Amino acid sequence: MPNNVVHFAIHAEDCERAKAFYETVFGWEFEAWGPPGFWRIHTGPGGIFGALQQRTEPVEGRGMIGFECTIAVEDVQATAEAIESAGGRVTVPPFEIENVGTLIMFHDTEDNVVGAMQYVDGIL
Repeated sequence: MPNNVVHFAIHAEDCERAKAFYETVFGWEFEAWGPPGFWRIHTGPGGIFGALQQRTEPVEGRGMIGFECTIAVEDVQATAEAIESAGGRVTVPPFEIENVGTLIMFHDTEDNVVGAMQYVDGIL
């Protein structure tokens, strides 16, 4: 059995604000699921499932600590503009990774660090 990542979670101070951000920038859909304040994220065909949930402190005195996530996009510059327009902040401007693509790093409205990559043709 392969050890593929099949699920991710976004932890948010304000879940409604986070939903609006990801709907606006990436076109993701959200479905109320399970306990109150929890949504299943549908990223689109071929994407993995995700969750949006209220931020907790699994380690006393510290917010959620987790993996860095990178989202594949068609146009990294347009994505950077959409991020800024939707209330996020691009923290690392577009830079090329040879033979891979062009990457930006940003903070979403909940101050989570995320990457967006416009991959070179044929890599995905």
